[in-house]
Amino acid sequence: MLAVRGLTKTFSGPKPRTVFTDLALDLAAGEYIAVMGESGSGKSTLLNLIAGLDTPDSGSIVLDGVDLATLDDDALTLVRRRHLGFVFQAFHVLPYLTVAQNVALPLSLLEVGEGESARRVAATLADVGLGERGASMPRELSGGELQRVAIARALVHAPRIVLADEPTGNLDAQGAEQVLRLLRAQVKVHDAAGILVTHSRVAAQTADRVLLLDASGLRELPR
Repeated sequence: MLAVRGLTKTFSGPKPRTVFTDLALDLAAGEYIAVMGESGSGKSTLLNLIAGLDTPDSGSIVLDGVDLATLDDDALTLVRRRHLGFVFQAFHVLPYLTVAQNVALPLSLLEVGEGESARRVAATLADVGLGERGASMPRELSGGELQRVAIARALVHAPRIVLADEPTGNLDAQGAEQVLRLLRAQVKVHDAAGILVTHSRVAAQTADRVLLLDASGLRELPR
């Protein structure tokens, strides 16, 4: 599903800073991994590179057999729309749209027909336990429910890879546990590949593998 080889990223400036060097990563369909690391270690940078939002200094990122470096901006945008799902610490749920309308946004960008879109939205909201909340406004939901909306939005278009950047950072312990279990279950059900970026060891333990990111790249941590 995803093959990363020799990835190096340095941020330029008066004092250039190399984030990581010669990073390698393989990720299979249905696999859910956690990436940990100190603040500033490059966890979010890694997600941005995989999403084609940033460019590495060297190395390759191959998604489903396609090297992202061979794509222009328009093609990269299509890859993100069709094949990637994003879940962030800040829910990024639009306050002036209903829950269902928020979840439908990726399908709208892909120009999916109204009937098919409604069917997918209803099914995905049911999967995340919000089947009765489609007409609700975001202000009527709890933080945990808003993150469920974000998960539904990330999965509604059946992405190949789900990228989750500190998705429980704004939740209490109980809400975080529920969201983490749900995220893992939904990645598995959709046979997607999932990458969870987190500073929490408790959160990381929900993944199939836990990897530590530092300047030398990624290394697997014992369970």
